[in-house]
Amino acid sequence: MAAKKPDAVALLKADHRKVEELFAKFKEGESVDNEALVLEICTELTIHSMLEEEIFYPACQSALDDEEPINEAYVEHDGAKVLIAELMDSEADDTFFAAKVTVLSEMIKHHVAEEEETLFPEAEQSDLDMEALGEKMLERKEELVAKFAKGKLPPPETRSFTGHKLVQAEPIEAH
Repeated sequence: MAAKKPDAVALLKADHRKVEELFAKFKEGESVDNEALVLEICTELTIHSMLEEEIFYPACQSALDDEEPINEAYVEHDGAKVLIAELMDSEADDTFFAAKVTVLSEMIKHHVAEEEETLFPEAEQSDLDMEALGEKMLERKEELVAKFAKGKLPPPETRSFTGHKLVQAEPIEAH
């Protein structure tokens, strides 16, 4: 009997559960090394978003009638990418470090709920081959896990922030 091929939605949901556990660990203060924990969270989210943006979302765009949930997902990913980049440039004792992790957690919680309540059921009811998509995603995930094993994440590439350069504001001097 052949082993069951991976299902795209099941793979994505497994990623969601893993990241939820990591955020809970951070919130509960269970980690001795918050920077390492946040690196793990950011790595998981980066790989997950790349899988969705490279494979899952394009497949859904061609198979589903309503593109708006996918467009919203891209915008949500872009917001998360900005926070991930900020976290990768900071240290655990920075003033806003914990706040950024908390806001990222809340953004991801909202994003996951929308995907699991709307996008995933629509995708599963479409004519998409979830096993073939899952197999393709699993192969790509293995490549990305190996590529980012040393914790060197790529700079954020956003879709919805086109035409706007993300720059750090200069402090305003008091007169």
